[in-house]
Amino acid sequence: MNIYLVGGAVRDRLLGKPVHERDYVVVGATPQQMLALGYRQVGKDFPVFLHPQTQAEYALARTERKTGQGYTGFAIAADPSVTLEQDLMRRDLTINAIAQSDSGELIDPYHGRADLQQRVLRHVSPAFVEDPLRVLRVARFAARFAADGFTVAPETMALMRTIADQGELATLSAERVWRETEKALSSATPAVFWQVLSDAHALTPWFSELQPASIIKLTRHYLSQLDTPDPLIAFCLSLYPLNPERAQQLCERLKVPNSYRQLALKLCRAQLSASSTWNADAAFAYMGQFDLWRQPEQLTNLLKVWQCVGIKEPVLAAFQRSFEAAQKLSAAAVIAAAKAQGQALQGPQIGAALQSARHAKVINEWQLASG
Repeated sequence: MNIYLVGGAVRDRLLGKPVHERDYVVVGATPQQMLALGYRQVGKDFPVFLHPQTQAEYALARTERKTGQGYTGFAIAADPSVTLEQDLMRRDLTINAIAQSDSGELIDPYHGRADLQQRVLRHVSPAFVEDPLRVLRVARFAARFAADGFTVAPETMALMRTIADQGELATLSAERVWRETEKALSSATPAVFWQVLSDAHALTPWFSELQPASIIKLTRHYLSQLDTPDPLIAFCLSLYPLNPERAQQLCERLKVPNSYRQLALKLCRAQLSASSTWNADAAFAYMGQFDLWRQPEQLTNLLKVWQCVGIKEPVLAAFQRSFEAAQKLSAAAVIAAAKAQGQALQGPQIGAALQSARHAKVINEWQLASG
């Protein structure tokens, strides 16, 4: 039995980046041997085990043979005769197909180190075309490592186009597509994800609303203004150029979680920009439109999105100041103020009076902020 560190941990270490997760491949072992050593099996489709102390994942070396469509259409063989080189061959990119032994020796049969040095994302073997999910994975890695100068090898891009043109992407599940998308949107350069998919003819069928060149251009521009990785903001900016109906279609097709969908769709419906009306009355209307009185935590997200789409800082500062001041008003304070004037507010009158007080506060604070 031989154990090797593989995949992202080796890659990131060679790039001088922090290593957050460690995955291992075990060569020459059986499931029974792993269980006898105290490992706990967790994999259903193939043997993956958790280390009894560290809980790191240890997978038996395996081969994969294409038997049907999509990313699930594989027959997997994991037995002691599978070599390390065979296991590494089934991986997507050469930079992810490097292993390291306990002694620190690097096993690199597919020249991943050379591609790391040349900053190239290159497929390991022609079997790359057998798994359509790899199109999304390569686009995600391109977004993740674009700041380090990585680009997709032309021959790999050609295979990605082959997969897309053959309609294989339609065999993926919405959940898997969203998972890769969310990871890509968490990267420092999420615009690269969309551009690589566009170059690979891979926006259809999952992201066809983003396909027009004018939409991609706007999306890339908005995302380029995002200074810190934030998947929610990146998703909202990605959909910002779309009309509400098309944004809704994309969200439903991808089964986008409500935590992303709700804010993105509200932004698409409002379509606010630097040329929109920005005065106290309009700001108060926007506060209601975005349900900020009930969800004040969304203020920060709105300000981030609006900043990226070109709304000026003084306007955003006035909006924030006005909302935060008006938010401090409470129903109890409004009732007390009315009582001091001999009025007894009841039922709907309380809500109406609170909104009126908030409106007045927004007007006052907006004027102060505007100087």
